Amino acid sequence: MLREIDRDIWVAEQPLRYLGLNIGTRMTVLRLASRELVVISPVQVSDAIVSQLGELGIVKHFIAPNLYHYLFAANFKTFYPNATFWAIPGLEIKKPDLLIDQIINDGENELWSGIEYIFLDGFRTFGFSGFDSLNECVFFHAASRTLILTDAAFHFDESFPILTRLATKMLGGYKSLSPSLLERIATTEKRKVRKSIKQILGWDCERVSMAHGSIIEQNGKEKFKRGYEKFLGEALDTAA
Repeated sequence: MLREIDRDIWVAEQPLRYLGLNIGTRMTVLRLASRELVVISPVQVSDAIVSQLGELGIVKHFIAPNLYHYLFAANFKTFYPNATFWAIPGLEIKKPDLLIDQIINDGENELWSGIEYIFLDGFRTFGFSGFDSLNECVFFHAASRTLILTDAAFHFDESFPILTRLATKMLGGYKSLSPSLLERIATTEKRKVRKSIKQILGWDCERVSMAHGSIIEQNGKEKFKRGYEKFLGEALDTAA
């Protein structure tokens, strides 16, 4: 079910297991001034979600925001065949069977008025095939001051099962807005990551919503900064 977190922004959360852990997943819905809807990282569609989306506006665009978050895109397209399916560069090679309509251009910084984006350059994770690039696109919804992440950081807390809490206490992302040990091991081009993070910190965000973990409603920018200072092993002077 969708729930509103601010004006013209909603989220839907569903259970998801990864590496045996219950980590959940979250999609974000943004409503443009035209009442067209933009859906970031679609979850499995249900009749209830379709009904709610129909009440909010017209689903015009949906986005696969990194090279891992495309699992429900094909299903979403069957429900919304007239919506434009946007994907990050490289997904058309990884999953040539997906009917992608548009590739997000990393030379721009805004797809629609009030929705900015930045590619998290150099960021990798340790996946099934080794050190995998995520090529994550990070979004900022200016009206609600919301930073929208996918796998760029996690934030697990007491609301998650005990096994997930124990694992993330060891791997990272428990009560800390940060990547995990898997990303720390895999990411070697930290200079590129640092440059992208400093751009992200230029946004005036307060709330942070991520695909896996609990939403941070207050002081999200500072928590994101602290998490990445630990990840990069250096202080981030946002004024520089």
